[in-house]
Amino acid sequence: MNLFLADVRDGVGPYLAIYLLTVRHWQPGPIGIAMSLPGLVAVLLQTPAGSWVDNSQHKRRLLVLASAVVAVSCLVAVTFVSPAIIYATQALTGAATTIYAPVVAAITLGLVGHRRFAQQTGRNEAFNHSGNVLAAMLAGLIGYYWRYEGIFYLVAAMCVLGSWSALRIDPAAINNELARGQSADASDPAAENNSATVSAPVAGPTAGIRQMLANPRILRFAVAVVLFHFANAAMLPLVGQKLALSNQKASALFMSACIIVAQLVMVPVAAWVSRRAPEAGRKPVFLLAFAVLPIRGVLYTLSNNAFFLVSVQVLDGLAGGIFGVISVIMIADLTRGTGRFNFVQGAIATALGIGAALSTVGAGYLVQHFGYRAGFLALAVVATVALGFFWYCVEETNPVLAPNQLPEPATS
Repeated sequence: MNLFLADVRDGVGPYLAIYLLTVRHWQPGPIGIAMSLPGLVAVLLQTPAGSWVDNSQHKRRLLVLASAVVAVSCLVAVTFVSPAIIYATQALTGAATTIYAPVVAAITLGLVGHRRFAQQTGRNEAFNHSGNVLAAMLAGLIGYYWRYEGIFYLVAAMCVLGSWSALRIDPAAINNELARGQSADASDPAAENNSATVSAPVAGPTAGIRQMLANPRILRFAVAVVLFHFANAAMLPLVGQKLALSNQKASALFMSACIIVAQLVMVPVAAWVSRRAPEAGRKPVFLLAFAVLPIRGVLYTLSNNAFFLVSVQVLDGLAGGIFGVISVIMIADLTRGTGRFNFVQGAIATALGIGAALSTVGAGYLVQHFGYRAGFLALAVVATVALGFFWYCVEETNPVLAPNQLPEPATS
């Protein structure tokens, strides 16, 4: 499921920026608006989507529904040429993709429990990044040898295969109490087993929404990852635009190369993080991701050479591989026993959507008026602020290494 849905979670992603620039001949400002719309829609829908996943007993069907919306949006986007249609399809894609992260995490937690969650999340991410490599290779070849619209058809096909995979998961194997981070006793080994052997888990009280949103540890973590995402979200689309301006014919291949390099690095990084986080702690590993982001932003300003720009994506792979695993694990730590795992995931994803939307719009207009160098340097400054905030303000969340930082008891 993670393999096939890898290229679906963000729709056509950075390929849309190149498509609008080279095929539709849009300006960077309107492209930034189109790229930011999914994030803006996520601001409104991500938190209720998380609550929906918490309460749903049909998580696989939610994923299939979201995939159907993304597939239809991709097909409509290449059928009609109106800018309003592009904006509408991007908004629909943003609404649908709010489901993916909480559903995949919920199904994972419901299948394996907290004790094996870190390892399985790393495995999920490894398959996810492998799927991105496969999709990027196909997209590059399709865009170069056929036409750019074929990339949209590829995403629609991935939606179908991902939905088929999801429906192959046995729904009886998903413990819905564990899937939302709730159990009678989080330290009870029986509560950690596969739901096939725990037929009737006893649920503890569900934490109140206000209690979760006012939790200072969750708030500080949210601020840190929003700053990270604000600095990171616009970098790859801007690199894609630089590559397209220098070589329009090969722009799809170069963009695919950027994605492939990053994703190939993410596969072993995700596997390493899933093994390393329990013994080294979550925070030291996550700090590495925060540290490489400002370096990446500065490096993009040093050369316009396509091969250099592609090689810098190694740092994107390192940071992205860590972020994709550790962020979900830390949220599971912060919400353990509260019954609000997916709600908090949704709330933080809402905040990330704000950061991503501001990043792509702001960077787009900054580049339009001051050039790509100014855009990348501004993102590097934000990344440096994110590093400092995370270092000084976010605590270790591993309950083994920081038992005094366990979540507060839930209150209804």
